[in-house]
Amino acid sequence: MARTVAIGIQDFAKVITNHCFYVDKTDFIREWWESKDEVTLITRPRRFGKTLNMSMVEQFFSVENAGQGGLFEGLSVWQDAAYRELQGTYPVISLTFARVKEMNYLDTRAKICEIIRKLYIKYSFLRESGVLADADKAYFDRILQLEVSNPDITSALYQLSDFMCRYYGKKVIILLDEYDTPMQEAYMGGYWDELVAFIRSLFNSSFKTNQWLERAILTGITRISKESIFSDLNNLKVVTSTSNEYATSFGFTEKEVFNALDECGLSEQKEQVKNWYDGFIFGIYRDIYNPWSILNFLDTGKIATYWANTSSNSLVGKLIREGSSRIKEKFETLLEGKSILSLIDEQIVYNRLNGNESAIWSLLLASGYLKVLSYEDYLDIPEGEEPKYELTLTNLEVKLMFQSMIRDWFSSTEADYNDFIKALLLGDRKAMNVYMNRVALNTFSYFDTGKNPSEAEPERFYHGFVLGLMVDLRGKYVITSNRESGFGRYDVILEPRNPGKDGMIINNCGRDAIIMEFKVHDPEEEATLKDTVQAALKQIEEKQYAAQLLEKGIPAERIRCYGFAFQGKKVLIG
Repeated sequence: MARTVAIGIQDFAKVITNHCFYVDKTDFIREWWESKDEVTLITRPRRFGKTLNMSMVEQFFSVENAGQGGLFEGLSVWQDAAYRELQGTYPVISLTFARVKEMNYLDTRAKICEIIRKLYIKYSFLRESGVLADADKAYFDRILQLEVSNPDITSALYQLSDFMCRYYGKKVIILLDEYDTPMQEAYMGGYWDELVAFIRSLFNSSFKTNQWLERAILTGITRISKESIFSDLNNLKVVTSTSNEYATSFGFTEKEVFNALDECGLSEQKEQVKNWYDGFIFGIYRDIYNPWSILNFLDTGKIATYWANTSSNSLVGKLIREGSSRIKEKFETLLEGKSILSLIDEQIVYNRLNGNESAIWSLLLASGYLKVLSYEDYLDIPEGEEPKYELTLTNLEVKLMFQSMIRDWFSSTEADYNDFIKALLLGDRKAMNVYMNRVALNTFSYFDTGKNPSEAEPERFYHGFVLGLMVDLRGKYVITSNRESGFGRYDVILEPRNPGKDGMIINNCGRDAIIMEFKVHDPEEEATLKDTVQAALKQIEEKQYAAQLLEKGIPAERIRCYGFAFQGKKVLIG
């Protein structure tokens, strides 16, 4: 009989005691313990079982769960007598930063103080246990206050480790889940430097100079650069998506997925499930599936974009919208199902993300949106150079998520957007101008305003803006941009996939090809926007951008050229 598939349970004991569907990942306990690494940082995309595994580790080792080995009965780790003896024998400090998503530094600091304060409340029995001196009790009381100094709060996990070690007679295990959530919010909110100083001090005392620490695990989505918050931690073992360690401990293997489909009577859906949800690669292990999508599919039996819809993806959207034209061009290549080449640095430097192409692709790789198809070996490249990685979108679910994200950028002007596309296909320049100006007014405001406005000039968005407008035309046109043709590089070309063969007649001669050239108004060179339009059209002609279309047999009379002139949020199309 198939087990009940429960969605969203992150407490290991609750999953087991309620006999919910569970894929045995307890081998992680054995692999981690036998590694003997003092502090382990594991990065995986969101919804890949990090929190459930941390709950599993806590409930296995914690003295508070001594005698509750029945939770693990029948699971892999329990087959080893040595681990049956190990269960419930260590004091464990467990905390998560998952809820730390504040808009400013002071609120973020306050939320972290609240999390630590609750730990002290949980272990308040230590204060009266007889193991604390008067000075320790005074410190304990200060942590319980609403206002706590930085020296006190950044030493709080260190001091609690000391207190617990005295009480239990053993060093502690510290588990910190989603350590990087507040760091991502700090980057988005513009208070990165303030938070870095605070977190660096907290981590140094907790994980580096903590003589009462037995082991520690930190989990997150990204590996934040050592220079940012791990500068003093030379005892850190880092496990990323390119590492072989723990590769099958987070996420489901194909065998596990197919067994689950058989159990739930969904065996006939294997090929479709693979097409949508397979594609993650950890170390040398391929065909890894994200658990969130699989569990939701097992629950509903319906294919949908489950994993991609569990987050606002605000950081990803920001980086793509505000990226350079080169970034947008490569992103367009990814949406076409192709791959790109890029340098990768798994140490994410958040305050260098703006305009840093390799940092952006590195973040998308760490977040699970991209996967590595292949990479260069140091032995095969010139000395002093860094190897490039071949990257592509992880799977169909991710591709559809990005397409939906781009469409959402234009959702506030959906009617005007649809009318613009119709006007474009019909060659109605007057209507194109009316609708484009309405869309541009709202969309550029969305891109370039807010509490933390981008410093980018409006032209930085034009290429991504057009990419978004063209998403729904991909079935009818081959859309390319920033490619060589004639004697230069055009902005956008729409080449009809089936000109005149699909029942759509335009200008009485089938579907036309379209060339678009974009220019930002330069008041020193052009008196009016009309002059800018003419400069764009002249460039199309002089650079012979129609050359590749003509070579493919598309007659000149079937090629329409448009110059788009931009001045702030004003647009003129000619």
